[in-house]
Amino acid sequence: MSTSHALFAPGRTGCSFASLPATFYRQVRPRPLTEPRLLHANPAAAALLGLDAADLDSAAFLRLCSGQDGLPGVAPLATVYSGHQFGVWAGQLGDGRAHLLGDVAGPRGRFEIQLKGSGRTPFSRMGDGWAVLRSSVREYLASAAMAGLGIPTTQALALVASRDPVMRETLETAAVVTRLAPTFVRFGHFEHWAGSHDDQAALLCYVVRHWYPQCLVGPDAAPDLPATACQLLAEVCRRTARLIAQWQLAGFCHGVMNTDNMSILGLTLDYGPYGFMDTFQANHVCNHSDTQGRYAWNAQPAVARWNLYRLAGSLMVLGCVREDLEAALAPFEAEFLQAYHAGMARKLGLPDWRAEDVQLGDDWWALLHEQRADFTLAFRCLAADPAGASAWLALFADPAAARGWLARYRARLAQSPVPAPERRRAMDAANPLYVLRNHLAQQAIVAAQAGDGSEIERLMRLLAAPYAERPGFDAYARPPDANVLPVAVSCSS
Repeated sequence: MSTSHALFAPGRTGCSFASLPATFYRQVRPRPLTEPRLLHANPAAAALLGLDAADLDSAAFLRLCSGQDGLPGVAPLATVYSGHQFGVWAGQLGDGRAHLLGDVAGPRGRFEIQLKGSGRTPFSRMGDGWAVLRSSVREYLASAAMAGLGIPTTQALALVASRDPVMRETLETAAVVTRLAPTFVRFGHFEHWAGSHDDQAALLCYVVRHWYPQCLVGPDAAPDLPATACQLLAEVCRRTARLIAQWQLAGFCHGVMNTDNMSILGLTLDYGPYGFMDTFQANHVCNHSDTQGRYAWNAQPAVARWNLYRLAGSLMVLGCVREDLEAALAPFEAEFLQAYHAGMARKLGLPDWRAEDVQLGDDWWALLHEQRADFTLAFRCLAADPAGASAWLALFADPAAARGWLARYRARLAQSPVPAPERRRAMDAANPLYVLRNHLAQQAIVAAQAGDGSEIERLMRLLAAPYAERPGFDAYARPPDANVLPVAVSCSS
């Protein structure tokens, strides 16, 4: 396997994950796409690696992102992990269609480069190791959408398409997404080593030394493992709670919150059957495969907490005491509510959040649910009140019910008067106008399947600045027309 020397100078590349024992991974080369073509590259993600526009246009970049080349001096690998899927222990999993090329030192630290959809690995089980263009476009756009909203996420660097056939429900074509993160370590990595003290200790020390040095208890050469593990768990708990609060406030449903899809850094990881809500339903399920509604929007905070308990259980092999682990998890609810209430205050234009505002917020969700109002526009149009009250009321099937809540909201605003123009600016900065609605992603997929990446480019530009109104893009701020069939996404998406 050749290497992309033209992109990265010697000394900038490595693979910290390979410092772990060999049982943590298998060295395996990606399967290059046939006649690959660069459908899109993300300059914002490229900047994290110190790459510029000329680099993105180079043959070396295409070779790297299509699986033909690796990083200088680094052997690609796939990592092993386990996990709970839909609440059931699934046993060993692992990178079944992803290859870690290594990590690169950039202007903002080191980032791992991982190819997704790049062929079979020893952990593919019965899969072919490839990803289809449809799902690859969705992941590529989703990570950009979350980054634009300020929600912690992995980043997508490039989307490479090919004519290689892949059979799913129908015959589709293969594609590869190149994605970035400081690390792709998941809860599932810790779950995999729940029965091995030495391997779990190695993983704990690796994660703490690289990304959570403040959690290290004792000397670096011989840390207090139980205390360090509890410190790490507490910090992961806090990050995860804040992340889920941001998901809820954006109307985002992950769709498959298995423990192997939970980032140890508190990043949004693995975009499969996700969805940004159009019509608000508190129990909205975006994953067609989730027949029991385990990962509904209103269940996400509880599922995240359940997943954290699975992570905590895996640390007991290090000698952690149950009571100490439970103490580390105890801040979840308070951390979530603090982030959620602060976010709700910003979205509603309130200078502070008071205890009595909880009922106002609960009634807001009940109103949107009963009236099946559009999630994104209900918040965005509220900023124009009172001048734009008619546009806001038009979002509700029963304007009379909405007027009742609006009167209470206005009374609350009067308790902390802020000039209307200032309040609107603040609310517009907290409530996006453009989100990655499923029908918009589908438009980009259809165009991409015809070889046209212009719709991806258009969405990437909008989603990079989702709070700023763009003249001529009204259609991208609207929910789908009534005659547009809902886009069904599943675990195969």
